[in-house]
Amino acid sequence: MISKAELDFLSELSQNNNRDWFNEHKKRFESHQEIVKTHFNEINLELSVKDKLEKMQIHRIYRDIRFSKDKTPYKNNFSVSFDRAKPYLRGGYYLHIQPGASFIGGGFWEPNAEDLKRIRKEFELDDTEIRSIISEENFVKHFGTLQGAELKTAPKDFDKEHPAIDLIRKKQYLVYRRFTDKEITNPNFKEEAINTFAAMRPFFDYMSDVLGTNLNGEPIY
Repeated sequence: MISKAELDFLSELSQNNNRDWFNEHKKRFESHQEIVKTHFNEINLELSVKDKLEKMQIHRIYRDIRFSKDKTPYKNNFSVSFDRAKPYLRGGYYLHIQPGASFIGGGFWEPNAEDLKRIRKEFELDDTEIRSIISEENFVKHFGTLQGAELKTAPKDFDKEHPAIDLIRKKQYLVYRRFTDKEITNPNFKEEAINTFAAMRPFFDYMSDVLGTNLNGEPIY
């Protein structure tokens, strides 16, 4: 399990985000990282039983600062993503461990132009099923509502008065659930993470059906 020690290290790193401090404490980092990696791998094994995954990616602690105004060299979090097997299964799972800011998220972060248009056209045609999914009790319990950046008005070629314009104008289709430090370090967190990922599945499966068919409902793969 992830312990308070891992969170404490991240807090220290946040306050001492420089190479000298990190190099001095690198063995501590490697010890904490190994614990977190084991936790991530255990989640991956259980998630793979419930869903078909393409890959797991444990993200590096080192930041890419080449094009960033923030030149701090290290992330102050541990994170991992789990990608579903494309092209038939869409959506991705994400787990972020950070003192006071941990969360589980998933969905469609940067859909390409073709996918985004296909999603919007589906909602323009019929938004009944997606609204049923995001209003279902288990979805609301875990995530509250569908989130993501959106346009201020209707996208080109869409009616700004359309009843589904709240969905159509979105540029991202995401879900989030935040966790306290106490919840992250609870022995049952792994089980809670798996349950949270499972709550995304109806949304993911529906979007996979949308992106795997044309507007006539015919498979494109």
